[in-house]
Formats: sequence, C-alpha cells, structure tokens
Amino acid sequence: MEVRLQKALSQLGIASRREAEEMIRQSRVQVNGVLAHLGQKVDLHKDAIAIDGKLISAAERPPLIYLLLHKPPGVVSTCADPQGRKTVLDLLPQELRAGLGIHPVGRLDAESTGALILTNDGELTFGLTHPRHSIPKTYHVVVKGHPSPAVIKKWCQGVMLDGRKTLPAQVNLIESFAENSCLEVVLKEGRNRQIRRVAEILGHPVIKLHRTAIGTIQLKKPKETFLREGQYRSLRDEEIRFLQNSIKHRTIKDSAEVRSVAKA
Repeated sequence: MEVRLQKALSQLGIASRREAEEMIRQSRVQVNGVLAHLGQKVDLHKDAIAIDGKLISAAERPPLIYLLLHKPPGVVSTCADPQGRKTVLDLLPQELRAGLGIHPVGRLDAESTGALILTNDGELTFGLTHPRHSIPKTYHVVVKGHPSPAVIKKWCQGVMLDGRKTLPAQVNLIESFAENSCLEVVLKEGRNRQIRRVAEILGHPVIKLHRTAIGTIQLKKPKETFLREGQYRSLRDEEIRFLQNSIKHRTIKDSAEVRSVAKA
C-alpha cells in the first residue's frame, strides 16, 4: 500500500514527519535512485528508499522506544543544533542515539526545564504535536510580582496572541514570595513560548518555567523516585496507552465532526 514518503519514514522510526520533510527538502532522500520530493508516495515493500545513500528496509525497523526525560536548562529540544548547543539527545547513552530515530515530541525552550517525551514512533509524534490532538500539559511558573485575581482570570479566559486568542487555561496561585509568585498553569495548546509571552503581556514576566506533567505522565508520582535534571526513564505500558488513546479519541472526534459537516 502506498503512503506519503514522510509518513513512511516516520513509520520506520527514521524521523518524525516534520524531520522527514526537512530531510526530503535537503535532497537527502532517494526513491528508486531518484531524488525524492515532498508529497511523493511510496510502497515500503516495493520501492527502494535511501537516506544519504544508504538503503533502508521495512524489515530493519528498530523497536519502538518511549522515554520521559527531565530536561535541564540550557539544553535545546532538537536532534541537532547548528549553533553547537547541547541537545536532548546528548543526554542519552550512545546506544540510544545511533540509528534508532529517537526524537523529542514537541519542545521546551532552552531556558525551560521539565517533562519531555522522546520516541522513535513517528506516528505518535505526529498525532501528539498536531494542533487538533493537544493533551493537557502542567507547568509550575515563577513570575515577577503578584498577579491579581483579575489578571489570573484574564489568563484563564484567553489572551490575544499573534491576532488570535489563546484557548482557555487553568491558572492557580501556588505560593507568593516577597517579590515573585509561583503559579500552576495547565494548557491544552502549545504555541511558541506561549506562557512566557502571555505572562509578559499581562505584566508578570516569567522568571522560571518548569513542566511537571504531560497529561497523566508526571516527573514524580507518590512512592516513586524523582527524575533529576538530565535523567530519563522508559514510559510504562499504561503511559504509552494513555498517549495512544489520546490520539485515537481525537481522531474519532475529528471523523464525527467531518461527518456532521457533510450532513449539514
């Protein structure tokens, strides 16, 4: 069966769909000896696909790997960095960095810390990073000053960002300090540097931003050892199922909406 080339590469665990698209743009991918192009369809069982001149095979697909990493500050959430900064892959042992196609799911900016999922399941990555498949992410955010109840209410209701209002959020005060405050923020969307930009607009710039959970997947649960900065662990079966079900339920809802529009 034919599928788009970038989807085929993600299914093989070579890269996420976005990374696969970039590889195609960079002329690194060939199909049957000819340079590939975006949107091209392939059959994994019939076509010869090569990356950087090396043939890949559906039979060589690496085992699927799912990890939770506690990202430290100063580390970028990419597979490689043209500026030479340390990436999240540099935190993994060599056996997980070579040839397995592991990549981060979404991003935390370089200054932020906390929970980040790494995997070589390209389909899962595509589903979780698609705007229609957002799952709640929980952050502890230290901001400058003391946001008033009115400011917190405005944040919860949504703030104009790039000409579009942010989705409703959950924002609760955890603790107040002499000059700063710590808030818990739960988002169901993830625009670029969203929390930092909204906090700045509301007059309370972010001092520290830490992601504590992705849905039900947490850096620390009762009676469990806390992942220190730079450490990682494998996701448990129930955590993987949670991610897969999140995509599945969203897909079913999207299909129902399409059918509803078609009937209207």
